Amino acid sequence: MPRTIVFVGLMGAGKSCIGRNLAAALDLPFVDADKEIEAAAGCSIEDIFEEHGEEAFRAGERRVIARLLNQPTMVLATGGGAFMDPDTRKLIHQRATSVWLRADLDLLLRRTARRNNRPLLKRGDPRQILSDLIALRYPVYAEADVTVDSVDGPPEVTLGRVIEGLRAYAGEGGRSGSHTNKGRSAAL
Repeated sequence: MPRTIVFVGLMGAGKSCIGRNLAAALDLPFVDADKEIEAAAGCSIEDIFEEHGEEAFRAGERRVIARLLNQPTMVLATGGGAFMDPDTRKLIHQRATSVWLRADLDLLLRRTARRNNRPLLKRGDPRQILSDLIALRYPVYAEADVTVDSVDGPPEVTLGRVIEGLRAYAGEGGRSGSHTNKGRSAAL
């Protein structure tokens, strides 16, 4: 049975956009974990952060992702902090193939500036916050099965890189191998 494909990466990397396009190309359902969290909570992520704090949000995120990983194969876009949770990361490794959409700081800044619903970016200078998140999270995101650089331009370019990376990963044995391709980079 094919495995669920889980996109990880920072906000603005293109997880939802590329995830939707990949799901269409593979004829699989696309699910955005953030939308599922909002539906389960009955309010926006921003409201969850404001009313209950980040810890409560992360606990709900962990439960929702665990539930989604028990469902039939899909393409799943996770929030930027989901893969940082050791339990969620372990579950993703066990039940899915993870794809890290890696993006540089300037690209992330351009993309996140388009929307004003990023709770973490409202805590100070967005450039500094994203820079700090890159330093903290990129070493953990590097544990993903496949790494693909997200590029500015048509989503088809990044989508092609994702498909290429997934094919290479599957061709090298994926989970049944010795994990020698962990962190494989596509089109660097």
